[in-house]
Amino acid sequence: MTGVLSPNDPNDPNDHEIETLEEFDRVAASGSLRGHRVQSVDLTTRTPALMSADIAEAVFLGCPMRPEAAAHVRAGGAMVFPPVPELPFDPYRGSLYGPDALYEGLVDDGYEATPDARAYQWFLRTRGSGDIYASMLRSIHDDAVSDAFDELVADARVVGVMGGHAMERGTDAYAGAARLGRALTRAGLTVATGGGPGAMEAANLGAYAAPFDDAMLAEALETVAKVPSFRPSITDWARAAFDVRDRRPGGGASIGVPTWFYGHEPPNAFAEHIAKYFANATREDGLLARCTAGVVFLPGAAGTVQEVFDNTTPNYYESHGTPRPMVLVDRDHWTRHLPAWPLLQALAQGRSMESRIALVDSVEDAPEALARLTRG
Repeated sequence: MTGVLSPNDPNDPNDHEIETLEEFDRVAASGSLRGHRVQSVDLTTRTPALMSADIAEAVFLGCPMRPEAAAHVRAGGAMVFPPVPELPFDPYRGSLYGPDALYEGLVDDGYEATPDARAYQWFLRTRGSGDIYASMLRSIHDDAVSDAFDELVADARVVGVMGGHAMERGTDAYAGAARLGRALTRAGLTVATGGGPGAMEAANLGAYAAPFDDAMLAEALETVAKVPSFRPSITDWARAAFDVRDRRPGGGASIGVPTWFYGHEPPNAFAEHIAKYFANATREDGLLARCTAGVVFLPGAAGTVQEVFDNTTPNYYESHGTPRPMVLVDRDHWTRHLPAWPLLQALAQGRSMESRIALVDSVEDAPEALARLTRG
C-alpha cells in the first residue's frame, strides 16, 4: 500500500475556498458566491455568472476577469486582488507546485528558462531591496503555499526524511535513502523531504518507485547515476530525473519542501507535490510541524543538525501533544562525527520523548524503529 494524500473535499459545505473553474461553476450555480475566496481561477469566460451571483464579502485573489465583471463585483461588495503582471510566480496560487510546473521549458531551453530559475532570479533582485511590495508578494505566496500544504496532508500520515544535499547519486548511501523512501511509502506513510538534491531526492525517488518492482528502482538508480550531482549542470541533473519519470510514469506520490532562499539547490523532480517557499524559516517550521508520523534523520551537516533540534524542541515541551518519533540513522555519524545523539538523549531523559527517540546503524533498520516508536 502506498501513502495516500487526501486534499479537502471540494463538496464540503464548510470549505469556502474555490481553487478550480469546476469548483467555481458548482458554487456559482447556487446563485451565491457570498463569503467565498476564489484563488487564481481564470474567470474571463464567466462574466454572466459573476454579474448574476451574490458576491458580497467574496474575495477574488489573482483571478483574471473582464473589466465590466471586475467593476461589478467590486461594486457588489467583493474585494478584488488583481493578477500581478510579469511576475515569474503566482502569489495567490491555490495548490502546490508539481515538477512539470517548476521545470517548464527545461527540455528545449535549459534550466535557466524555467519558472523555478526565474523565480530565484526575481528573489535575488528583490530580497535586499527593502521594497515592501516585493516583501508582501513573497509573504502572500508563502501563506498560499502553506494553506495548500495543509489541505493536501489533512488526512495523511506524514513522515519526514531529512538529510544532506551533498549525497551524490550512484553512491551506496543514495541507494539506501531511496530504499528507505520506498519502504516508508509502501507502509502507508506519506514521505516528505526538504525537496532538494542528495538524500532528499533519494527519498522522494524511493517513494516514486514504491508501486513498481525492484528492477524499476535499480534501473532508476542507474539512470540518475550518470549525472551524479546538480553541479555543474542543473539542466543535465534534472533531465536525468525526468527521463526516469518518462520511462515509468505513474509513480508513488510524496512531498518536497524546498526554498528559493537556497535557490542554488534545485528542487528534485521525484516529489509529486512541491511546497516551495521564499522564507526558509517558514519552510523549516512548516515541514517539521506537518510530520505527524515522525522524522527519520539521515547523515547530514549543519542544516540537518538544525532540523534535529528544531524537531526536538516541540517534542521536549510537548507543544504538538504526544512527542513524535525521531529516528537518527548512522551511529558513527551521530555519536562521533556530529555527536547530536548524546545531547538528544540528555534532553529526553525522564521526559515523555525518551521513549520516542532511537539511534540505528543503517537505513534498513529505520522503518522498524519508526514503527516501534509509534507503537510505544
